[in-house]
Amino acid sequence: MLPQFKTSRSRKRLRRSHHALKPTNVAFCAKCSQPKLPHAACDNCGYVNAKVAIPVKEEE
Repeated sequence: MLPQFKTSRSRKRLRRSHHALKPTNVAFCAKCSQPKLPHAACDNCGYVNAKVAIPVKEEE
């Protein structure tokens, strides 16, 4: 079936109002204070929490 009436711009945009992109959440590493994703290992030093640390290769 075809639509009976044209959907107005405002109705269409109100329906899509929750489709906007949200900014990524950033936490700071406890050891080196570099920005990182929360609940993830630090890219700079490999620190996760006091119990876990992931070794990071040094670039030559």
